[in-house]
Amino acid sequence: MNGSHRPGRPRPQAGALALVLHSHMPYVEGFGTWPFGEEWLWEAVATVYLPLLETLAGAPVTLGLTPVLCDQLETLTGPAGERFLAFLREVRAPVHTEDARGLGEGGEHEASGEVLRAAGDYAAADRAFEALGGDLLGAFRRLSAGGSGPELLGSAATHAVLPLLATVGGRRLQIEAGIRAHERRFGRRPGAFWLPECAYAPGLEVVLAEAGARTFCVDQTDALGLGAPEQLEPVRTPAGPVAIPIDWSTVGLVWDERSGYPVHGRYRNYHGRTTHDLKPWDNSGATYDHAAARALAAEHGRDFLRRCAARLEGHRVQRDRPGLLCCPLDTELLGHWWYEGQTWLATVLAEAEAHGVELLPLSEALARVEPVEGRGLAPSSWGVPKDLSTWDSPRVAELVVAARRGELELVAAASRARAGAAGGG
Repeated sequence: MNGSHRPGRPRPQAGALALVLHSHMPYVEGFGTWPFGEEWLWEAVATVYLPLLETLAGAPVTLGLTPVLCDQLETLTGPAGERFLAFLREVRAPVHTEDARGLGEGGEHEASGEVLRAAGDYAAADRAFEALGGDLLGAFRRLSAGGSGPELLGSAATHAVLPLLATVGGRRLQIEAGIRAHERRFGRRPGAFWLPECAYAPGLEVVLAEAGARTFCVDQTDALGLGAPEQLEPVRTPAGPVAIPIDWSTVGLVWDERSGYPVHGRYRNYHGRTTHDLKPWDNSGATYDHAAARALAAEHGRDFLRRCAARLEGHRVQRDRPGLLCCPLDTELLGHWWYEGQTWLATVLAEAEAHGVELLPLSEALARVEPVEGRGLAPSSWGVPKDLSTWDSPRVAELVVAARRGELELVAAASRARAGAAGGG
């Protein structure tokens, strides 16, 4: 049973945990293969998105599927789906056999056995994909239907870093086109909106309000301080939408590259690879033990819940009000970068209630935790550093100039189209 609130029970006073899974993939469908082509998408479909359907069934979380990702998932019912199956059957299956044989011939029999075990992941993906008729996007639509599963986030049309767009018109086009794409695919306009790269600048909330978005996530770590109680307090902006700070002290339990759960020695080493990019070793250098790693992931799920419960209770005691603990993660971390990540996630979902943690989608959580008023928001992103320099600096000047030129051309074309439509009427 997932850890959502059940009618008839007293509502916890400490607040709620909102897990936000942000799913995104740059446009790679139709653009060749290794190392930066379609195989990137095929790996994510096989090891993340297909397993996620089972993990998130009935789960009270928030799931983002960006328009760019959805554009590509839509193609899987056609020739792209055939190429995906060919990747599983004609690439992944034979290289597992070949590398297992090579490891065995070299005396690494345990590693050889692990490679053969891991081949089953791709065979399972093949069966799951065939069972869906290739309609992965439709499966996500059904997952969220009826209000019993994840809440789906909207996002910008092409994953643009919105504060860096040159015009308000460009921001409007990105936000409204993204919301319309979401509505077309999932049957309703989203109430919650994911700002690409969590990039915020004052004024964005006005454009979001115009488009009907009611809430968005924002990283205020530098402005408020790591672990500050204000990180658990949603902020109602003057324009209306509610900004939900993400709590990096909680996110870091999973995502910190030095101390997060995935760096434990027992987990599968993403970087230690065979001839054909397979991964039969753990972070300590030993042969990977799948059963032991799954057991550890489950324990780390329980540790995460204990820490979340303590964080929420500490906020309640300190601030005398419930808090909203928002923990966003890149979905692709869970199963691809961190192989055992979905075991961790399944444990969090199954045992949240037992640990006294109420797990809710963003919109439901806001109905439980009253936003504060009159608190300003600083420009920010969830990058490193937490400003906009990753996407706007001399190192990327050529890309920025090209993007802004394209934006201005598009905004001008849209303006001419509106003028023509008005004149024709």
